[in-house]
Amino acid sequence: MRVVAGDRKGMPLKAIAGSTTRPTTDKVKESIFNIIGPFFDGGTVVDLFAGSGGLGIETLSRGAAHALFIEKDSRAFQVLQENIKKCRYEDSSELFRVDATRAVKALIKRDIVIDYLFVDPPYHKKEYYELVETLVESGKLSEQAIIMCEHSTEVTLPENYGVYRLVRQETYGSTIISIYRYEEEEGAIE
Repeated sequence: MRVVAGDRKGMPLKAIAGSTTRPTTDKVKESIFNIIGPFFDGGTVVDLFAGSGGLGIETLSRGAAHALFIEKDSRAFQVLQENIKKCRYEDSSELFRVDATRAVKALIKRDIVIDYLFVDPPYHKKEYYELVETLVESGKLSEQAIIMCEHSTEVTLPENYGVYRLVRQETYGSTIISIYRYEEEEGAIE
């Protein structure tokens, strides 16, 4: 694993040993960023199931200003900390070793607006995708927000989360990347 582009391009990232996490491959990561925009001008990213931090770190490298990394697994959290330090992103990162459901409850209480939301829970935990709806309903996403959900081909996600509509899906083996963006409802009065 490595940082694909941006300020830390080529920086190797430590992966997590074992089967508790499923790192996004460099190929899939590169495809994700080709879809959502190769580079960013600031903004806040929330990497909800961060693992070793590959997606959030990539977003910082490509220009995001701040990232919140949520990871419950202690071994993954340790690797995440090492990767953040190695990439020198301590000042632009917040790391939380907590379950995603508790993290979302805490995010709702904070004065924060999310521009990039990455949701990649364990594939057998389909209920975690409902956290996207919780954040949307709580008004925590900016109008320009991009939501990226990584899921197995066995999981069908909704066509929209509130005003954020599914705009693209790509399949990579047994993995699907679903991208949501804000779309005004048809017939809305301006």
